[in-house]
Amino acid sequence: MALKVLITGAAGQIAYSLLYSVAKGDVFGKEQALSLVLLDIPPMMGVLEGVVMELQDCALPLLTEVVATSDEAVAFADIDAAMLVGAMPRREGMERKDLLAANVKIFKSQGAALDKYAKKSVKPMSHGLLSFKVVIVGNPANTNALICKKYAPSIPASNFSALTRLDQNRAQAQLAGKLGVAVEGVYEAVQDDNWLNNEFISSVQQRGAAVIKARKLSSAMSAAKAIGDHMRDWWFGTQSRWVSMGIISDGNTYGIPEGLIFSFPLTVGEDRSWKIVDGLDISDFARENSNLHMNDSASSKWIHHIFIVAKYNIILHLLDEFLPQDIA
Repeated sequence: MALKVLITGAAGQIAYSLLYSVAKGDVFGKEQALSLVLLDIPPMMGVLEGVVMELQDCALPLLTEVVATSDEAVAFADIDAAMLVGAMPRREGMERKDLLAANVKIFKSQGAALDKYAKKSVKPMSHGLLSFKVVIVGNPANTNALICKKYAPSIPASNFSALTRLDQNRAQAQLAGKLGVAVEGVYEAVQDDNWLNNEFISSVQQRGAAVIKARKLSSAMSAAKAIGDHMRDWWFGTQSRWVSMGIISDGNTYGIPEGLIFSFPLTVGEDRSWKIVDGLDISDFARENSNLHMNDSASSKWIHHIFIVAKYNIILHLLDEFLPQDIA
């Protein structure tokens, strides 16, 4: 049976880098047939037709169907997985807060469409695994995921996630460069606290802006790779590996307020359920930053997310979040 996968913003540059990888089996498996549903806005349908033609011309054996549409009712019907890529792009000089106003309408509408048309994730698939997973990519991803979840109340919160894997991948690359090892060899901590607390954090946090400055366009290839990594690990599990995913904060042991979409170190089981890695030692520097941002949120209505991998005892990235009551 073909897996029905939705990709939004399908005529955009991130999707263009993502579609081939998904369609040839890098994400859902080399033997899993796929039905791809591509959603974009009406003015982009001409471009999307060209994307469909290219997918057809790839002659990919796993790809059984490609549906291009601008109708959310068509796009979200009975999907098994969704990658919500489409959003207002981040441009040079823009901050995350500048994106929010433009993106609220998008993710409010898509959340309602998920609630109305998509599979309700607790329904088991034929192979006994929990179905329907959605990753929100458009920035600010955690906030957009929270909005999307809010307007899909019939779908369990555990089926929504925000992409933070790009920051994890960027951080791994920075650490590998510092240690002089291959990316897959990053297992030991960097002992240079000054570098970790300053250059490292700044480099990861500003990497997207640096790419925009150099390319005059936002990250596409690396973002597509991170989306694929995120969904593949969610679909097949991580075994003992820790990964970064923005998920609902309810029940966490790190003092993060409930009701947020927040990035934690996770493991994913064979049943595709995630579990927060508990009991990690958080450095004083990380805790001070976390407390500072939590206190600031009371007046500014913003909360800075800190994802900590205690194996390295370092901060990997900071992201902006709205508190739940600030989403209308």
